Amino acid sequence: MSSRTIPYLIALALLTGLSPAAAYPADSTATAQLADSSAAAPSAEPAKEQVKETSEPKSEAKDSATASKSDSKEAAKAKKAAKKTKIKAAAGGKGTVKSVDTAAKPGTMPVKPDVMPQHVQVQHILIGFSGSVQGKAITRSKEEAKTLAYEVLERARKGENFDELVRKYTDDSPPGIYGMSGTGVAPAAGEYSRDGMVAAFGNVGFSISPGNIGIADYDATASPFGWHIIKRLK
Repeated sequence: MSSRTIPYLIALALLTGLSPAAAYPADSTATAQLADSSAAAPSAEPAKEQVKETSEPKSEAKDSATASKSDSKEAAKAKKAAKKTKIKAAAGGKGTVKSVDTAAKPGTMPVKPDVMPQHVQVQHILIGFSGSVQGKAITRSKEEAKTLAYEVLERARKGENFDELVRKYTDDSPPGIYGMSGTGVAPAAGEYSRDGMVAAFGNVGFSISPGNIGIADYDATASPFGWHIIKRLK
């Protein structure tokens, strides 16, 4: 552009109301600045990423709530199952605590005495089998006798009247009550020495606490008459 042209353009700008600067054509520097300004404009993409990141914690919170609900259900199931299996019951004062079936009446399961007693009184139900008790016409087999013995034991522990069970099932003479003295202890009036009874009978009688009900399984030597369901009275 020549030096003569410049005054002409300024005059023209004044007549048309334009600023002198607007009369000049845009040079390369202005164009570059405009391009830089456009490049610096923030993009909409980061906003989208921020929205995505914000939504992820909500998903994690939902998963956490679902897991917590599942854990609560599992805990409830475990608690319910525990009630249906076994409970702990104590018998005979400070005797050993033993896990027992929930169907058993408290105090009927065998609990070892704190101190070995010198005298005990027990009541028993003898379940014999064919040929096991002299003078008794028992027809059941050994297997049938065992099955019956454990059925009666279960009923006794559930709280059925023991006297009635004795009268109905024993192959001994009702009421089936015996007093025993411990080994090396002189028998009191009406008592038998423990050593004078079949071994299993005395072993059970001295190893349980008052109110407990135990069983002496058939053994050709220790319990030759059959199965003894034994309740310690005192």
